Amino acid sequence: MATNTNIKKVRTSDLELKDRLVSIQRVTKVTKGGRTFSFSAIVVVGNEDGVVGYGLGKASEVQAAIAKGVEDAKKNLIKIPVINGTIPHKQELRYGGSVVMIRPAAPGTGIIAGGAMRAVLESVGVKNVLAKSKGSSNPHNLVKATIGALCELRDAASVARLRGISMDKVFNG
Repeated sequence: MATNTNIKKVRTSDLELKDRLVSIQRVTKVTKGGRTFSFSAIVVVGNEDGVVGYGLGKASEVQAAIAKGVEDAKKNLIKIPVINGTIPHKQELRYGGSVVMIRPAAPGTGIIAGGAMRAVLESVGVKNVLAKSKGSSNPHNLVKATIGALCELRDAASVARLRGISMDKVFNG
């Protein structure tokens, strides 16, 4: 994930989180006695109001892998600035072979994004956004790139606080 000072960790105690299964894979371990099958799941959780997290879970049963993924995701929650149902500005980020680009959109546009990115953006609570993924479509890398790009977003209030100036000067120079 991107190393950014804007990342705000969130406690799970007072949140109503909804989980979304992004991907489930059957993985195989070859041993002397034959093949052992297990499942790997990537899950995104969010309260649809600016809080999101992702987790990975592995287990021999599908439901156990999903449950482990949800528990892992709840440990990694972050706060994202959502303004009027969209993001504050354009952002692009690369993670592994995946490159994601997200742009704010006018009200009524909806979420224009593909599978793994759509799950993350819906969990955050963004209603209008244009998103594009380039390069690898690996769900693990897409989720990590999308959350990394969302972590780098800054709203005007945080920019004003960082610079030590008023909100008027942020917009008017």
